[in-house]
Amino acid sequence: MYKKLIFILILLFFSNTSIEAQSLENLKAINETWQKFYKAFETLDYTLMADIHAKDLVRISGGQRILDYDTYINNYKIGFQRDKESHQTSEISLRFFERLNTNTTASERGIYKLTRNKGTENEESYYGQFHVIMKKRDDHWKITLDYDSSENGTIGEADYNKAFAIDDFDEFLKN
Repeated sequence: MYKKLIFILILLFFSNTSIEAQSLENLKAINETWQKFYKAFETLDYTLMADIHAKDLVRISGGQRILDYDTYINNYKIGFQRDKESHQTSEISLRFFERLNTNTTASERGIYKLTRNKGTENEESYYGQFHVIMKKRDDHWKITLDYDSSENGTIGEADYNKAFAIDDFDEFLKN
């Protein structure tokens, strides 16, 4: 009887840890943060960037520098204002090769594509690899660590196309 009780307790313990497993609900909620990210670039609204990043943000630009929240957001404020004044446009999209989450923490890795002046003769696209750590704070997913790099210019359209679309949840729920 005692062994059965121990077995049941161990079974309950391990079954409760599965609550912290990858979930479709978390991926959809995380995508709400990414939609604000997209909107920030589309509208050149730095306040959306401020909203989705945590105040204790660590921002790393691959091999170049480490920034804090205030510096990072101020850079967007200045850059977006400059783009508005010069009539520049920006569109960003993300594709993923890793999406891991629990109910409180997420790790998102993939490829971004930033297109400037889409549909004009000055259109240019830039690619890079990113790794973001998010934390759930006050029922919203906030970016707490943001690292990206072009890997010395080696990331491109082929890498972007190999990764999975932002709404391709099935690939990340297989585990």
